[in-house]
Amino acid sequence: MDHLSFTEICLHQLRMSGVRNGERLIVLTQGNDRLAYADAFMSAGRQLGAEMFHMRLPAPLPSEGWAVGVTGLADMPGAVEALKNCDMLIDCIFLLFSPEQMAIQAAGTRILTAVEPPELLARLQPFPELREKVTIAAELLDRAKVMRITSPYGTDVTYKLNTYPTVAEYACTDTPGRWDHWPSGFVFTGGDDDGVDGTIVVAPGDILLPQLLMVREPITYTIEKGWITDIRGGLEADIVSVYMDSFNDPKGRGMSHVGWGMNPYARWHNFVPGQFPGGMGMEARSFYGNVMFSTGPNNELGGLNDTACHLDIPLRNCSLFLDDAPVVIAGDIVVKEIQLDAR
Repeated sequence: MDHLSFTEICLHQLRMSGVRNGERLIVLTQGNDRLAYADAFMSAGRQLGAEMFHMRLPAPLPSEGWAVGVTGLADMPGAVEALKNCDMLIDCIFLLFSPEQMAIQAAGTRILTAVEPPELLARLQPFPELREKVTIAAELLDRAKVMRITSPYGTDVTYKLNTYPTVAEYACTDTPGRWDHWPSGFVFTGGDDDGVDGTIVVAPGDILLPQLLMVREPITYTIEKGWITDIRGGLEADIVSVYMDSFNDPKGRGMSHVGWGMNPYARWHNFVPGQFPGGMGMEARSFYGNVMFSTGPNNELGGLNDTACHLDIPLRNCSLFLDDAPVVIAGDIVVKEIQLDAR
């Protein structure tokens, strides 16, 4: 994507995020990654009268690798302080689950993560109706005490909801201390630490993230009191088990967040090789009517599980009930107040 086109979609994003004249924005990158993102956001922000800065961290050493919640800011308290003192941080390195992000949010800085390919950002731009409907859905979820998920493949799992807050992701960040991810469009919360029980069957066509794999053989998870006690199936089940074991951390088998997708422009089939433009799978997380469960860390919700072992798994054709009231039936949202159609 050329610089002018990229700047235009970033300008729309910043307007949706409420950027105004005189605000201080910082774009955070690392090494040589996503420098074009910094240029586009800097140009867009200046058009809105914002003070724009680019903070570029050193590239990680080959020995350092990458893990969820581990960032280049860990040994840079001065950089963290600078980010605490801006109005909005545009995160192009992925700070989620890190203590640095939590500290920056707590200081009132709003954060937008933007790491997906520009073509995907352009196709899944935020829009007012998405923000409105996702916000209503979050209020609905926040009032619930029990979530139950079922599917024709044998999923039947219950989440008790008495501990953790609800998070609404609508692809822009417009209030102090708020984080969001562009693109997105879903709601989620976490079950009680000992309050998730039942069976989840990941069916053919469901998606493993971060592996970016479509499942071809069912994976059956057994969950007892918030912990995965058994994983069975074929090749993909082996991949999940080996991936979890590679962290040598029993907390990786804890149950994390759960919710449903609401973006009518996100497509499940765009994940198919040749159509999916790369990235970390935000379209797959967001497609309309998917039910997504996650394993591993829950510290973004205020929990104590800070493991680096994290999977997000969007499921198709499931039904989801809140306090026995249907919200998603067979992959379709049935609550009128939160339904969205592609314009």
